[in-house]
Amino acid sequence: MLYLEFLFLLLMLYTGSRFGGIGLGVISGIGLIIEIFVLRMPAGKPPVDVILIILAVVTCASVLEAAGGLKFMLQIAERILRNNPKRVTILAPLVTYTMTMMLGTGHAVYSIMPIIGDVALKNKIRPERPMAVASIASQIGLTASPVSAVLVYYLGQITKLPGFEHITLLSIMMVTLPATLIGVLLMALYSLKRGKELEDDPEYQRRLQDPMWRDRILNTTNTLLDEELPKAAKHSVYLFLLSLVVIVAIAMVPSVRTIGDAPKAISMGVIIQMMMLAFGGIILIACKVKPQLVPNGVVFKSGIVAAIAIYGIAWMSDTYFQYAMPEFKAAVTSMVELYPWTFAFALFAVSVVINSQAATAVMMLPVGIGLGLEPALLIGLMPATYAYFFIPNYPSDIATVNFDVTGTTKIGKFYFNHSFMVPGLIGVVSACVIGLGLAEIFIK
Repeated sequence: MLYLEFLFLLLMLYTGSRFGGIGLGVISGIGLIIEIFVLRMPAGKPPVDVILIILAVVTCASVLEAAGGLKFMLQIAERILRNNPKRVTILAPLVTYTMTMMLGTGHAVYSIMPIIGDVALKNKIRPERPMAVASIASQIGLTASPVSAVLVYYLGQITKLPGFEHITLLSIMMVTLPATLIGVLLMALYSLKRGKELEDDPEYQRRLQDPMWRDRILNTTNTLLDEELPKAAKHSVYLFLLSLVVIVAIAMVPSVRTIGDAPKAISMGVIIQMMMLAFGGIILIACKVKPQLVPNGVVFKSGIVAAIAIYGIAWMSDTYFQYAMPEFKAAVTSMVELYPWTFAFALFAVSVVINSQAATAVMMLPVGIGLGLEPALLIGLMPATYAYFFIPNYPSDIATVNFDVTGTTKIGKFYFNHSFMVPGLIGVVSACVIGLGLAEIFIK
């Protein structure tokens, strides 16, 4: 019966994934009701802390976007790419990785992706090379961001374990940041020569024969450099960067989080919520942002969708795993004891289905802790929470395919032979291997 109930869980996740982020959240609600009132499982806990972190970060980043700060960052990124066009395959993923690490969301990639494609095309570089790897980098950077929900959730869970109360945000970043950055560089190096040269690509040549495509390819120039931004845009970025500095500084000095005679320090999850809300307010006032513009941006809309998806998925999953943990632990403990790294496959498989690193963490990290896995292993394998490149239905990947007017970035005839598969596997596998090694040094 337990296995049938697990198949039911997967069925609800798969059904929800067919309707996108909102669908995942609300259809998981249907699964939750069936689990509790039909299958008689005790109700699990909704992921309140994770959702609050997402809402706080998204709110601050959305105020930044409304102030013009996001466009200012994109203009800087575009200048870097256009000043070094021959190195676009290396620089493009570094740009998207950095933006994600700063913003705590990968959805800013939509604005820079047409520019990456334009720089590549103007320099006779196969656009698939920088574009596919840049899309992957925009997501893999989440586990290195000090304000991402997945990293902060890991921190909150690990520090609850006896003997690991001393682990800080910086401790985890010393593992995830170099591991994922090296992973990004390795997949960028692989991409330097992938595929046929542009002039030899049959799909590109076919499109040049089509008048509509030919016009788009030859006459379209995507740029943000012509757009004049107010001075407030630059100031909003400086304030946002200051918020990150303050968060990291507080993480480095845990004594700051102990107020008065309180027996317990304020958690970093709560600190991030405070700082993001506060700096959102500071940017709003200092940069004279119109509040009505805040909900209209890409970051706000994408973030709210992600929060709803995680809300339903994590609550339904927690209900099942809390109910099934005794038998589940007995069934897999021997395998995990012999080969602890196989937990990466569980993270990877769940991420493929639910398209969210934070939701994967909320669903699977308690399972790993329940199985008795070492915190160093769990943190080292954190990059495996990103696997939704495997099935090319994630919005940033679909958008990347559509932005490539040459047709070189594509979903293959057999669906799984798409442009994101090999770079994604290189990035995640190498980040996990390097992460395991670094975790043995920094997580003790």
